[in-house]
Amino acid sequence: MKFFSPYLSAGLLLLAPAAMLADVRLPEIFSDHMVLLQGSEIPVWGWAAPGEEVTVSVHATGGKNTSALQSQKATALADGSWRINLAPIETLIPLTLQVRANNHITIEDVALGEVWLGSGQSNMAMTVNRAMNFEEEKQKATLPNLRMFREESGPSDAPQKKSKGKWIVCSPDTVGYFSATLYFFGREIHQTLQTPVGLINASVGGTPIESWIASEAQEANAELKPFFELLSNDKSSVVTEAALQNYQKELAKWKEDAKKARAQKKKIPRAPRNPAGVKERQGDLGGLFNGKIAPLIPFAIRGALWYQGEANSTPTKAPFYEAQLRLLINDWRGRWGQEFPFAWAQLPNFGGPGRDWPAVREAMLKTLALPKTGMGINIDIGDEKNIHPQNKQEVGRRLSLWALGTVYNKPVPATSGPLPNGHEIHGEKIVLKFSHIDGGLTAKGGVLKGFVIAGEDKQWKPANARIDGDDVIVSSPEVKAPAAARYAWTNFPECNLYNGAGLPASPFRTDSWPNP
Repeated sequence: MKFFSPYLSAGLLLLAPAAMLADVRLPEIFSDHMVLLQGSEIPVWGWAAPGEEVTVSVHATGGKNTSALQSQKATALADGSWRINLAPIETLIPLTLQVRANNHITIEDVALGEVWLGSGQSNMAMTVNRAMNFEEEKQKATLPNLRMFREESGPSDAPQKKSKGKWIVCSPDTVGYFSATLYFFGREIHQTLQTPVGLINASVGGTPIESWIASEAQEANAELKPFFELLSNDKSSVVTEAALQNYQKELAKWKEDAKKARAQKKKIPRAPRNPAGVKERQGDLGGLFNGKIAPLIPFAIRGALWYQGEANSTPTKAPFYEAQLRLLINDWRGRWGQEFPFAWAQLPNFGGPGRDWPAVREAMLKTLALPKTGMGINIDIGDEKNIHPQNKQEVGRRLSLWALGTVYNKPVPATSGPLPNGHEIHGEKIVLKFSHIDGGLTAKGGVLKGFVIAGEDKQWKPANARIDGDDVIVSSPEVKAPAAARYAWTNFPECNLYNGAGLPASPFRTDSWPNP
């Protein structure tokens, strides 16, 4: 990005009013190598001196005709802010964006294509160099029209306006730093549509959903009143002096262990986490929305992807996740002023104790009731002992199937794995019905597994399950009068129901009884 300021002599500098000297500024998301959304109005905004006229123009880079493809003007308001909306631009690659006021900013190598925002906690933040087969993926990463902007701002007590970061062009040298989930999603979109793709990564490891929703939206939501009562009584997140002292002891021990490991040329153990740093990174209620999402609004995006839920899987928090996820989607859409497509990665199989992952998965399943939403089902690609499974290739691919099939109307084998679609009780059997059975239901590897059945006594028994056309019929000799069935309803289930496209069925239950 080139920046020019007009020359002023020392005398003129002394005489000029302060307001006249204010340079026009842009959020950092408007910078070299950026991707603008094709086929859509494109908001451009920034700051200048109050009352100053700002001109924004788009040019075809390298063309013989140097006249602007489009040019618009705005006048900075009393607070210095200004905004224009560029009309939809025909696909020309590359473009140059120019902004003129007291000074002149030129943004180069601007591509026009598809733009997706990705957010959440560590499994969205997890980079390609931590995913499986990195060396192989690295060799295939010469993709100059696949780009990523990582929002670098931290949490804030109030909504921020200035994004912080830079656009990175995908190459073997840079791909390792891309969000893996976003990269493998974006690569499928890029290669299928043959268009540039911009990916915006606003994610932070270990963070709860309540950090990512505007605090006023949460406080006005009646469904979350009990959640706030829970938070007010929960002292577990308070960083105590004892916790800080324990951290210092662990840190001292780690330093000694790391020193020995280096001397012996062994792998250095992971350093302990500073509890104060963890708390600061998470932010307070709405802190990450204020710091990392608010500065991106109203940047033109096609849709959003979400990979989070692990931090809300405790038995006390999990019951509120459906209301929170619905609120996050509706609130973000409202602030952008459009009902953009929104999809999420359903939590995979994981064996961690003390967590209610089925409840969070169910909350994600129920949130599909919102329009223009989708879900990548990942119950078969987790890791029993690693909360950060490495197969992000499949996570991204499954989300891309939803986007390609529903957002872009492209032919795909399926946009989802099988989803529950009602049930009927017939004597000693329960007939389970499904949608998204593309190519037919199938039991991967043999006999169906993962189903349990219970009567009104709520005593769950392993079920005999078989596929009957588009249905699954479950029964048990131990349950003569069945009332409910569940599928894959544990943190790390053994389950194998798929559709003909090879996508797994979502965990579900037919009851609403308290867990387990």
